Amino acid sequence: MPHVLCATCGTQFAAGAAPPAQCPICEDERQFVPAQGQRWTTLEALRGGHANGWRQLEPGLLAIRSQPAFGIDQRALLVRTPAGNLLWDCIALLDAATIEIIGALGGLAGIAISHPHYYTTMVEWGHAFGAPVWLHAADRAHVARPDPCLRFWEGETAAVLPEVTLHRLGGHFAGGTVAHWRGGAGGRGALLSGDILQVLPDRRHLGFMRSYPCLIPLPPAEVERMAAQCLGLPWEAIYGAFHEREITVGGKAALARSAARYRAWVERMVAP
Repeated sequence: MPHVLCATCGTQFAAGAAPPAQCPICEDERQFVPAQGQRWTTLEALRGGHANGWRQLEPGLLAIRSQPAFGIDQRALLVRTPAGNLLWDCIALLDAATIEIIGALGGLAGIAISHPHYYTTMVEWGHAFGAPVWLHAADRAHVARPDPCLRFWEGETAAVLPEVTLHRLGGHFAGGTVAHWRGGAGGRGALLSGDILQVLPDRRHLGFMRSYPCLIPLPPAEVERMAAQCLGLPWEAIYGAFHEREITVGGKAALARSAARYRAWVERMVAP
């Protein structure tokens, strides 16, 4: 049987005689199983009814998003650097057009993923471009399709390209990761945050949760630790996981302001 995909989160599973009994990613409290129950699909079926759209966010940074929406509806970001291209986060749909476009742009030197909700078809992407897929080792147990292309890194930072360094923040997941792109924002630096730091719809604030769909918050001290780690880096812009979720000017100030607001409201809620 082909490698099936969870229709809710997009995770691709190792081949088996039958679909899994459940999707562990969706059974986890940070995601959810729809009220209608678990559904499965395949990459081939997805290719039949979806296509990837492209959008330039700034010079050297392209967003890739499937249309119509599938799974969690996150976007992948293609970072172009003199030392090669990096795909940040994955989307489930990898089709011939996407392979041709990325190939024409120089292929991929690597793939890095913020957390398990965006693992999706990462092995397909790794195979298509002969690229290593960088995952934090703290989240190894959430891998549904093991493969030699996966590179598990440990500790707090990993330099995957001369201009791009991964930083483990934790929070949403133990291995929750952001990428610091030194060449972003015209050389002022950019943070690629997935939803480890969630850019909010007003594009002036960020949110922090253990589970976004299940509304489980993080402790204020954890949020402050995560913010402090990022505020110590040089950057101006922050690009989140979803369409139009970016702050291109004043991203650092937005993070500091948001972390302070978060603590103030949580403390107010528990005050006698």
